[in-house]
Amino acid sequence: MYQQDFNCWRENIIEQIKARNLSAIDWDNLLVELEEMGKSEKRAFISNLTILIAHLLKILVQTDAPDSMKGSWYSSVTEHRFRVQKDLQESPSLQSYLEEAIAKAYQDGRKLAIKEGKRASFGIRQPNPEDYPHQCPFTIEELLDEDFYGD
Repeated sequence: MYQQDFNCWRENIIEQIKARNLSAIDWDNLLVELEEMGKSEKRAFISNLTILIAHLLKILVQTDAPDSMKGSWYSSVTEHRFRVQKDLQESPSLQSYLEEAIAKAYQDGRKLAIKEGKRASFGIRQPNPEDYPHQCPFTIEELLDEDFYGD
C-alpha cells in the first residue's frame, strides 16, 4: 500500500495507531517517513535562513540600491524571519541546530546575494563578490531580532 497509495497508507497507519493495533503497522516505512519528516523540516528551516541572510547581505552591501529594491528586501527579511521564528516556536529542538543551520545557510545565502547582485541593472552598481563577507557578519540575536536589518 505504501508504494501504491501513500495517502491511503498514511490514513491506515493512523487508524492502526488509534486502535492500538501495533502488529498491523508498517514499521519499516513508517520509520522512513518519520526520518524524512525531520530532514524536510531542517531543509525548510535552512531555506528560510538562506533567504533571510541573502537579503540582509544585500541590504548591507548594496547601500546605493533604489528604495524600491530595498523595500522588497526588507519585506523578504521580515517574512523569512517570521518563518524562522515560527519554526523555532513549533519545533524548539531546532534551537540546538541553529548555529549549524546558520553556517550552512550562510554559504548559500552569500552565493545567492552575489548572483542577484550581478543582475543589477538600470545604472545600479554591481557589487564585487569580495564585498560580501566570507563569514556571517550577523549574530544569532540579530538574525532573530524583528527590528534588525543590518543598515
